[in-house]
Amino acid sequence: MYLSTLLGILLIIAVTSADQKLHTPTYFFLRNLSNFDICFISITVPNDCVKSITVNRAISVAGCTTQIFLVIFCTCVELLFLSIMTWVHYVICQLLQYPIIMNPQFCVCMTLAILLSGLVYVCRCAHWEHLLAVLLQVKHDPSLLRLSCSDMTSKKVLILVSTVVV
Repeated sequence: MYLSTLLGILLIIAVTSADQKLHTPTYFFLRNLSNFDICFISITVPNDCVKSITVNRAISVAGCTTQIFLVIFCTCVELLFLSIMTWVHYVICQLLQYPIIMNPQFCVCMTLAILLSGLVYVCRCAHWEHLLAVLLQVKHDPSLLRLSCSDMTSKKVLILVSTVVV
């Protein structure tokens, strides 16, 4: 399934890159979204496949934290790409202004802004990944959980608010 998903995403990238008629802002953002789809599924799926075959199913705290960091980054960037693609479809309705607004420089600047926003968001959430990794390590011991994280309610509300903002 993983390889067929990769093949499908690579096919989207190849077709939208090869056909000159598809060199529009919509397909530019679709190619970028597809690149992040590859990154997104490649963060956890290959590791999970290896773990399902081998006996060793443990993951280090650093590995867990890195996976969570990358998953949150890719999720944030994908949501922002979907948002900008929605806005591009709105701008299409304004036919006379579309070529002025959606020029190639704007598309590149928006892509860079999306990547930077995703990086800022995930760096701001970096302590949450560490917290989640700690929670995964101590999930079977409630007394240790209470010692490691005194007030989880405020952290949960903060995560919910930041997710809604994104």
